[in-house]
Amino acid sequence: MNDQQYPTIRDPRASNNLVGGDGSGLRPPADDPLAALGPDPRNHATAASLGLAGRGGSFTGASGAGSAGDAGAAGCGGAAASGGRGIGINAIEPDDIDRGLARLDPLAVRPRVSSRVLCVVFGVLLIALGFGVWWACVHTENGQSYDELIWTSLPKSVPSWAAGLMDAVAQSWLVIAVSCVLAAVGLVCAAVRRRWWLLGQAGVLAVACLASTGLKGVLPRPFIINTASPAVNSAPSGHTILAVAATAILLLTVPRAARALAAVAGVAWSSLVGVSVMVGQWHRASDVAMSILLVTGLTLIAMAFTRTSGMDAPGRRVSSVSVQIVGSVLITGGLLLIVYAAYVVWQVVPGLSVSASWAVSGSIISAVTGIVGLSALAFGLVLALRQITAAPLSRIGLIGAPPAPPTSRAR
Repeated sequence: MNDQQYPTIRDPRASNNLVGGDGSGLRPPADDPLAALGPDPRNHATAASLGLAGRGGSFTGASGAGSAGDAGAAGCGGAAASGGRGIGINAIEPDDIDRGLARLDPLAVRPRVSSRVLCVVFGVLLIALGFGVWWACVHTENGQSYDELIWTSLPKSVPSWAAGLMDAVAQSWLVIAVSCVLAAVGLVCAAVRRRWWLLGQAGVLAVACLASTGLKGVLPRPFIINTASPAVNSAPSGHTILAVAATAILLLTVPRAARALAAVAGVAWSSLVGVSVMVGQWHRASDVAMSILLVTGLTLIAMAFTRTSGMDAPGRRVSSVSVQIVGSVLITGGLLLIVYAAYVVWQVVPGLSVSASWAVSGSIISAVTGIVGLSALAFGLVLALRQITAAPLSRIGLIGAPPAPPTSRAR
C-alpha cells in the first residue's frame, strides 16, 4: 500500500523525540528561521547552557516533556511547571535570566560599546577642558586680570530684580540643604525602583566629586598681578560641585519620563549657584567653570559602566520625545552661549591688563553667559548619553511589544 493513501496518525499527546536515531545528539530543526540567534533554547540541554534551566529541575511546556516556549527563551514570557520536580518560569533566578538574555542579545544587559566609548571620550574631554580653563585663568596675566575684574565688579553690577535672589542663594546652608535634598530624592528613587547597580553608580559619583574638592589645596596659583581677591588658589568651587553633582545624580536615577525635567532643574540650579558664588565673592569665574566641567566629565565616565539594573527594565526601553527635544535644545543653546561668551572675551582682552571701564560690562556678560552655557551643555550631554545607555535598542529589536500607533475612533 501507498503511505500517501494510508497516512500514519500520530498521538498529539505523545512527547516529541528530540534524540536522533543513533542517539548521538539533538535533531536540528529544518529551516529554522531563528538559527542566526544561536542554539534553540527550547530543550533542556540548550536551556541549561543558556542559564535558563531552574535549579534541580527542567522546564516543561504544555506538552510536559522538558521544553519551554519561545517566550521562556527570551525571558519575557513563561511556561507552567508540571511534574513533581518541575520548576516554572517564575522560579528562575534573576542572574539566570540575565545570562540567558545576554546569550540571545548582549544589548539586553549592557549598552552598546559605542555608547560607552562616547561617555568616556566626552568625559575625558570635559575634564581636560576644565583644567585648561583653570590654567588659562591662573597662569596668564590676561586670565588673572579677567577673573579679578569680574570678582570686583560683578557684585556692584547685579540688577535690583536679581539682587534679592542672588543674596538668598548665596547662603552656604541653603546650597548644601537644597543640593542634599535633590541627591536624596534621586537615591531614594533608585532604591524604590530596585536599581542597585544604579545606586552604586550614584554613590561612586558622589565620592569622586567629593574627592575632586581636594584639588583646592593642591593646585598652585602663581603671583602674576596684584589682586584684591585672595592670592591663594580657590579652584574648584565646592558649592558648585555639590550643586552640579546633586542634580546629576537626580538625572541618572529618575525614570525616563522625568529625565528631561531633571535636566532642566539641573541647568537652573547649577547656573543659579554658580552665579551666586561669584556675586557673593566666594569664587572666581574660572573656579565655577572648572567645577561644572569636572563634575560633568566624572558623570559621563561613571555612565560608561552602566549595565543590568542601571538600565531601564526590558520592555520599557523606548525613545523619549521629551529627552530628544530638551537634550537638543540644551546642547544647541549651550554651545551658542559658549561661543558668544568666547567672542566677547576675545573682544575685551585688550582692555583687561589696564582694567579699562569698557571691558567691565563685557567681562561680566561673558562670565554669566558662559556659566549658563556650560550648565546647559553639561546637562544636555548627560541627558542624551543617559538615554542611550539606559535604554539601548536591541539587535533583535525592542525587548517586549513595540509601541502601537494610536487608534482612531470610528465616526
